Amino acid sequence: MEQSERLAASLSEEGRYRLLVEAVVDYAIYMLDPAGIVTSWNPGAERVKGYAASEIIGQHFSRFYTEEDRAAGLPAKALETARTEGKFESENWRVRKDGSRFWAYVVIDPIRAPDGGIVGFAKVTRDLTERRDAQLVLERTREALVQSQKMDALGQLTGGIAHDFNNLLMAVLGSLELMRKRLPDDPKLLALHENAVKGAERGRALTNRMLAFARRKEAVAEAVSVPALVRGMTELIQRSLGPAYDIELRFPLVDRPVLSDANQLEMALLNLVVNARDAMYDGGRIVIALREEAVTGPDDRRLQPGSYLCLSVSDTGIGMDEETLRRAVEPFFTTKGIGKGTGLGLSMVHGIAERSGGRFMLRSRAGEGTVAELWLPAADRAALDEEARPAPQPSAPAGLVVLAVDDDPLVLTNTVAMLEDMGHAALAAESGAEALDLLRRTSGIDVVVTDQAMPHMTGLQLAAEIARHWPDLPVLLATGYMPDPDGVPLDLPVLEKPFTEADLAARLGALVPPRSERLISFAGRVRRG
Repeated sequence: MEQSERLAASLSEEGRYRLLVEAVVDYAIYMLDPAGIVTSWNPGAERVKGYAASEIIGQHFSRFYTEEDRAAGLPAKALETARTEGKFESENWRVRKDGSRFWAYVVIDPIRAPDGGIVGFAKVTRDLTERRDAQLVLERTREALVQSQKMDALGQLTGGIAHDFNNLLMAVLGSLELMRKRLPDDPKLLALHENAVKGAERGRALTNRMLAFARRKEAVAEAVSVPALVRGMTELIQRSLGPAYDIELRFPLVDRPVLSDANQLEMALLNLVVNARDAMYDGGRIVIALREEAVTGPDDRRLQPGSYLCLSVSDTGIGMDEETLRRAVEPFFTTKGIGKGTGLGLSMVHGIAERSGGRFMLRSRAGEGTVAELWLPAADRAALDEEARPAPQPSAPAGLVVLAVDDDPLVLTNTVAMLEDMGHAALAAESGAEALDLLRRTSGIDVVVTDQAMPHMTGLQLAAEIARHWPDLPVLLATGYMPDPDGVPLDLPVLEKPFTEADLAARLGALVPPRSERLISFAGRVRRG
């Protein structure tokens, strides 16, 4: 007979069971008496829970539960479930000897005498902490991927809508600007005109928010003095708030600038202030504060090491519960009534902070107000002084021949009217192919102003063709929606839609230096083959 067989034959059934239990080190296996007192303890239990057999035998098994679970009576409920239902099974937190917690899978089975009475319980515990942590990481990664895909889809949708809005606003604002020069000095007509302009400007502000959310609006990083920016906005902010709200500014004496886009920073601050106002129904005080802080290592804000300025907006309003706070920066999520909020404000602020190399953080509790913090990287004071020097404005050239290209007839008509009002000769093309055909058949064109988002041939593609065949002909890209702002060549100037006549004149002045004499008339210079 083999040695193993002789050993098995020599052991009683109880001995074989004990040998098996003692060999298991990945599971805590132990026995309880009917009251829950530990009566046996295997090496796996010592490995999982940290107690030696001499420390735990004779103790109640409830000591492995967390304080809150003991207070809720869960140990007694577990034994009662095993007694009445024949088995107890669960996953929950348990406590080791050193006080640390681990995620445990627990099974309790009743041990019955021949007459059916309960003589004790067999308890098996497995440490699933690593598996649970891995599962949580997987779930968070999956959720982040889904959220990223959703945000990308929303960004594409929002950017496309903003493009169409920009074209409409371009036609409306441009026409209103030209109309103003021709209106009689009738107060009623001028008041209506001003009201129409204000409405269109509100539409432009909404479009800018949509573009900032979609990350399709070109940001110009520059050194910005936050105190100067806020003080310059104080009147606008106060008008936006109304007389029932007070503004308190808390700024340090050292005026160190931040590195950000000034226009987008203004928009972000205005959004935060308006949100603070809406959280205080009966008026109150809004505190706008600024502080500088050096980040030296990893922290909960996920900021890279360096110097930062924190621009915060605090209110004493209704605050947010945990669920609202968690969703606050989601696009289109709003707690305001219908027509009172787009749900894009905080997501836009979040996007501005991220693009600036900073972070946007919210702290709030229901009934205790909200603190919104915009963390932005600090810039050198010398950079601010350099920005403060006024750049020389190029003088607008006169008598240019300009080819305007846009697939939207409203915008194209408006651009041509602006050019003619400035004293230029304008040619029009509704596509890139038509523009190239005009260039082949027409001499004397000084500059091309083209839209970007056109079917079949984009503005960038048209600019590349012009550079290939007419390398000395300047091209101005006019767009309100750039799918990939980083893909624009550095030497290609961009004019943001909707633009004014002054904006267009300044860009043309930078592109085409003024000529002292133009000896050839428009009609003579524009020759068609």
